[in-house]
Amino acid sequence: MNEEERVLQDYQQEILDILRGSDDPAVKKERLEDYHANDMASCLPELTKEEREVFYSLLDMESLAEMMEYAEDADQYLEEMEPQKAADILAKMEPDDAVDLLKETEPEIKKAWLSRMPLENRKELQSLASYSEDLIGSRMTTNFVSLESNLNIREAMRSLIDQAAEHDNISTLYVVDENESYYGAVDLKDIIIARKDTKLEDITETAYPFVYADERIEDCLEKIKAYSENSIPVLGEDKEILGVITAQDILEVSDDEMAEDYAKLGGLSAEEDLNEPVVDSVKKRLPWLIMLLFLGLLVSTVVGLFETVVAQLTIVMAFQSLILDMAGNVGTQSLAVTIRVLMDEQLKAGDKLKLLVKEMSIGGINGLVLGFFSLVGIGAYIYFFKHMPLHISIGIAFCIGISLLLAMVISSFVGTIVPIFFKKIGVDPAAASGPLITTINDLVGVVSYYGLTWLLILEIMQIKVA
Repeated sequence: MNEEERVLQDYQQEILDILRGSDDPAVKKERLEDYHANDMASCLPELTKEEREVFYSLLDMESLAEMMEYAEDADQYLEEMEPQKAADILAKMEPDDAVDLLKETEPEIKKAWLSRMPLENRKELQSLASYSEDLIGSRMTTNFVSLESNLNIREAMRSLIDQAAEHDNISTLYVVDENESYYGAVDLKDIIIARKDTKLEDITETAYPFVYADERIEDCLEKIKAYSENSIPVLGEDKEILGVITAQDILEVSDDEMAEDYAKLGGLSAEEDLNEPVVDSVKKRLPWLIMLLFLGLLVSTVVGLFETVVAQLTIVMAFQSLILDMAGNVGTQSLAVTIRVLMDEQLKAGDKLKLLVKEMSIGGINGLVLGFFSLVGIGAYIYFFKHMPLHISIGIAFCIGISLLLAMVISSFVGTIVPIFFKKIGVDPAAASGPLITTINDLVGVVSYYGLTWLLILEIMQIKVA
């Protein structure tokens, strides 16, 4: 257990001791104020339903809302409460977190909660929920402060104070013009140190970055990360500010995108979790497996075309897996590098060509090294342990070495060009999954290996070993 886990466990135990202690409720409430909402949320699974009810009664709505933002299976805990109390907590939560929670809730329960929420909050959540999960709008929060550009600093501070009662995300403030369109942004510290009669527009950064709500997350994620801002405004079609995406949101989005890409690299159509029903997991895995089955049949058919080679030189079968495995490994390495590079939306055609040449060069150099080792090692193995003539041993080992080199170069090409092609036609490059690349490279390896063996051993050297 590392130090961070040990500290977290200590805090958790302290909170549990407070809740299960004999102190008066007022004393318990005061002591709980010293702990972070994340630490309190970690205690919820350790408590009985009755203990959780007492816990809820000790916290105010703001604290309960913050705790539910961190809690796993928060919807289950809200269902333990009276519908009105659950609705009040949802109204106090960050809107994007509340929307995520509602998506995991049964329709009738969701309807009961929404019907008890203030109209303004309900409309806000429904607006956020209307965005598809792959769009930036689905990840934004409406917790931000906007100021009019024609205000002076004194007026801007007064407006900020009024809005801060409802919105605590105030490190960066967003400025709108007379048409309520996005004008720029200003740091809170710049307002604090400015003279009171200074115009707000004079200290506003008009080139501050922004994104549109209907942009795809994967298309603008790298751009958002590149600016390293605490938050970035999310605009509508008319450049009105609909919300902001915060640094925490960006981190969560990055984690989700990485998990999704990792799932696709493993041949899954979507990410899985431990508690997911078996049927749902089967549905995610089966489409890829069906496609790979037919590709595998194609590989087997190609192998069947070389029955003559296998019949006359059976020893070559022993080294088939070596060629196929190395081709698959090299292709998967190139695939992983290419997908990472393709995350840069500013990548030019010349950069892609440079990447292709580089990956093929790496595959070629590695193929030369491994091919040489195979030539020496396999040649010695066949000669000393299989007791075949020296010229036959060297011929077979030479075929394997050359096949290995050729397969690794071609596999590097395939592992690079396939995701580039997918990106070009608008398909997620991660869909060029490891299993797909491996199967394609199996086909490449089979053709190169048996083709060279047939040409060099059987046709040129006229060697036949049953």
